Formats: sequence, structure tokens, C-alpha cells
Amino acid sequence: MKIKASLLLVLLAAASGVHAQTLGTYLRDGTEPVRVFIENNQLFCTRISDGFEICNGMESQGNNTWQGDKLKNPDGPRWISAKGTIIISDSEMALEGCMVGGTICKSMTWPAQTE
Repeated sequence: MKIKASLLLVLLAAASGVHAQTLGTYLRDGTEPVRVFIENNQLFCTRISDGFEICNGMESQGNNTWQGDKLKNPDGPRWISAKGTIIISDSEMALEGCMVGGTICKSMTWPAQTE
């Protein structure tokens, strides 16, 4: 029965046309893994431990740069989003988010997880 249910889920996912392209896993604060992927031409960053979306639906600006207004800080209130920019390379991911018309900004760089 489990095989039939698993096969059904695979078929449904394939039929939906949703294909995520994983770009890598980066370490927030050097220890907390965050999965970074592209789905429907938008960038998403999800903390692996609990599925918290740090970035959601960022738009490509070319040159591995992404921008959007749904960047969240997991240490802050979950209802607050910032306008931000993410630049991704094989070795690291640089993030900058700004709020209140760009008067309050925070930036950080996360190394890529290597294994």
C-alpha cells in the first residue's frame, strides 16, 4: 500500500509541473543549514530545521543576483518582511535586507555547506 501511495505522490508532483532547482545549502550563522532553490523562476530560502522561509519569491536580476520584498529574519517577528537583495556564488550567499524606506538595513554572508 505504501508503494502505491508513494507512486501516486510522484505522479501528482510530475503532473503539477512544479520543478525546483536546488542551488545549494548555505549555513546561516555558520551552523544553521538553509536550502536555497529556484521554483517557477523565483528564489526561495528555507531553513531546513523547521521550514521557515527566509526568502520567498525573489526575482532574478541577472548575474546570480535576486531581489524582492519578502526577506525575513528568523530572529525577528515572523510578520515583518524586508526588501532585500541576495547574491549567490558557489562558496557563499550574501544577503542584505532593508526596512522603513531603507533606513534600517542588515547584511550578512553565509558560507556554502560543503560535504
